[in-house]
Amino acid sequence: MTNLNKLPFLFLIIITITIGTATIVEDLYSTQFVMKWCYSATWFRVLWVAASLSAVWVIWKSKLWKRLELMLLHLSLLVILCGALTTVLTSRKGMIHLRQNRPECMFNIPEKGVESLPFILCLDSFRIEHYPGTDAPSDFVSYITFTDTKGNKIKNTEISMNNISTLDGYRLYQSSYDDDFRGSWLTVNYDPWGTGITYTGYVLLAVSMLMTLLSRKENFRRLLRHPALKRGSAFLVGLLACLQPCLAENAESETAGTDRPLAVIKAAQAEKFKSRQVIYNDRVAPLNTLALDFTRKLTGSSSFRRLSAEQVMISWMLYPEEWQHVKMIKIKNEELRTTLGLENEFACFADFFDGNGDYRLSKLYETHRGSHSKLEKAIREADEKVGILLMLTNGTLIKPLPEDNSVKPLSDNKIKAELLYNSIPFSKILFMFNLTAGLLLFFIMLYAMLNGRKAKAYIHGIYTGESVCLYASTLFHLAGYCLRWYISGTLPLTNGFETMQFVALCTLLISCALHRPFRFTLPFGFMLSGFILLVSYLGEINPQITPLMPVLVSPWLSSHVSMIMVSYSLFAFIMLNGVTALCLMMCCRKSKDPEAERNRHEQIETLTVLSRLMLYPATFMLAAGIFLGAVWANVSWGSYWSWDAKEVWALVTMLVYGFAFHRSAFPAFRNPKTFHIYMVVAFLCVIMTYFGVNYWLGGMHSYAG
Repeated sequence: MTNLNKLPFLFLIIITITIGTATIVEDLYSTQFVMKWCYSATWFRVLWVAASLSAVWVIWKSKLWKRLELMLLHLSLLVILCGALTTVLTSRKGMIHLRQNRPECMFNIPEKGVESLPFILCLDSFRIEHYPGTDAPSDFVSYITFTDTKGNKIKNTEISMNNISTLDGYRLYQSSYDDDFRGSWLTVNYDPWGTGITYTGYVLLAVSMLMTLLSRKENFRRLLRHPALKRGSAFLVGLLACLQPCLAENAESETAGTDRPLAVIKAAQAEKFKSRQVIYNDRVAPLNTLALDFTRKLTGSSSFRRLSAEQVMISWMLYPEEWQHVKMIKIKNEELRTTLGLENEFACFADFFDGNGDYRLSKLYETHRGSHSKLEKAIREADEKVGILLMLTNGTLIKPLPEDNSVKPLSDNKIKAELLYNSIPFSKILFMFNLTAGLLLFFIMLYAMLNGRKAKAYIHGIYTGESVCLYASTLFHLAGYCLRWYISGTLPLTNGFETMQFVALCTLLISCALHRPFRFTLPFGFMLSGFILLVSYLGEINPQITPLMPVLVSPWLSSHVSMIMVSYSLFAFIMLNGVTALCLMMCCRKSKDPEAERNRHEQIETLTVLSRLMLYPATFMLAAGIFLGAVWANVSWGSYWSWDAKEVWALVTMLVYGFAFHRSAFPAFRNPKTFHIYMVVAFLCVIMTYFGVNYWLGGMHSYAG
């Protein structure tokens, strides 16, 4: 391929680097800064146009129309870009402010002034819906009357989250409201051509991806028929440094407190409160859920001194004078412990107040506020724990159901399901079991490599047992996930904890599907799912099941997140394949045994073919997930692309993995070593998309906090 044929890839590489860098600049400066100087800048749009035009030229020169599937695939991407450009050039988006019983037809377009609508809106009333029994808003509803310019009524409608109104090509979305509840702010979006063109591109992309996977002429089907896949499994030889987690909850022992006897309600009495329904985190829940979160937050464990969570919380509420001297508040930061004069990592409530009754953390926080240090974070965490105890003692933490029956109580089955879910530490059991099984299999495969045929029968027996363990682990994880789904009433994909649970489940399911022909996927599945569950267990992510805002209760959201999470699992398998193949290559260089070297070359070939094979569904599912997310965003708030950091890094990931398909433009990818190195490095984009954006860059999609 000539250098001129590489021009579209050069433009795409520049774009990839630019948008990835822009997310970091946005975090350092502001969204307005990067929108002005990058995303909305003329040079940036020209760069996309140049990439598109050069791609059209390459498609024409390479006569890609002879391969219909690939022609449609690339054409769909060009159609999507044309739709985006059309939206930029022809759409108008602004805000309209309505006051009750005051007709309005003008809306404000940022940096472009005011424009008139071809109809008139009048806000009849505005209402805020709340979560049951709380003051937390769950939805905003505007009741609107549309009239023409002559005053004739056109229609009455309700506009709320996920419920838009359309008239004459204008789409109106609920955005905000006035403090006196007599005014409403609506987003106005007019995009007569761009959205339709873009959606056409989405449909064409879905069809072309399916055709590419099904066509006998394309590489995916050829890879499925590759002899390397028919040889069976390849044994994993190289091992990365593996960390055996040695985690144990702090013992409910006497080291966590003093020797003084505690005033505690009896276990039988506490058990009666377990199923009592309360309002917690803007939803109805059994008291057991609140008590567990209360105890874990303070002590780092679900119990304390062999007392149940209900005993701890209710006893604290009934006997605060005695419990305020019990050292049960866990302080992880050593510097804060030294400052407070603590002998170990547990403090009592009284430790946070001096002899005059002054709150000791106030002065500390003022001194370290804005330092972004570990000490500042520790002070805020300790302050939160003290605040929870204050809420408990003043009666604001536990909110019983109102007596006027305005809140619908949970059914007995829902209560039983949540109590069952709370009683089983799914994540802890699974990560410990999966990581242990994965490590065991690593050593088994190492033994098989060293002993060859002599170990075959022995290894076969162990693998049969491990296969049963894999299915059992998958079913156990699936049971916990479905139980959480039943309790919440919606697919659990709304926060970092739940998405990591879903990724771990997808990883186990993939391993179940692949472990028979490719035995190395067995330890991959155990190790990868175990690590993901370990991260979710260690990370201080609140696994509380809470109600969703209507904007999040959408089938588009569930489909979007599901597709992307499965793609991440596949990319993780490809990365592990790469690590394995590179380790085998290192062994080949050191080996002096011709037969062993030949076997390793076969194993490397199998790993390479499998990675190339999985790259297709992984990248295609990521692309599908991105564009399903765009549809969800457009349905929910009127814009299918906002250059949010999460969107940007998902696009970066898709582009980075997409380059690996073009071996004619990048001949280095034909070399297995280069290909595997690239796959390992490319996984950093996945890590950045999920963890980096969620916990560092932030944005609309962030789970941080």
